[in-house]
Amino acid sequence: MGKRYLCDYCDRSFQDNMHNRKKHLNGVQHHRAKKAWFDLFRDAALILADEQAKKPCRKFLQTGQCVFGMNCRFSHLTEEDMERLKEQIEEERRAREDPREARESAERSIEDWLARREKRSEATDSSSILQVEGAESSFGSELPAQFMAFPDLPASLLPPPPGGWKDIPVTEWG
Repeated sequence: MGKRYLCDYCDRSFQDNMHNRKKHLNGVQHHRAKKAWFDLFRDAALILADEQAKKPCRKFLQTGQCVFGMNCRFSHLTEEDMERLKEQIEEERRAREDPREARESAERSIEDWLARREKRSEATDSSSILQVEGAESSFGSELPAQFMAFPDLPASLLPPPPGGWKDIPVTEWG
């Protein structure tokens, strides 16, 4: 059948010859997909600077949707989003200026985790199921901030419900 070219940006494949590849790489869909991919890795300061230079999108403010999406010439960020970006930039700047403070906060979080782990192991040693469940629910599972950006996380990445999972009766298979 011949060689096929797979474009990772567009997730499309086509017959690999010079004409088809050049046509695809110069196409609008490829340029948009490539721009969208690289926009995922932009620095918060660059995003904020770009969005502050834009006027607010009237269509997005009125209806909550814009047909142009990320290609819109106008800003879709609210004031709250702008404030969050400013806070994120400030945190990154502080971490760069004083790496000891960032390291200390990381060490504190590690110490907290170790303390929680020790409490869990103590509860497990006492062989009381109720104590284990109570200890785990008292710690509370927090979803990392990076996962909040994804709307439909698989069940394996979601934290357990506050009351824990209900006991499911054992059923026989087959």
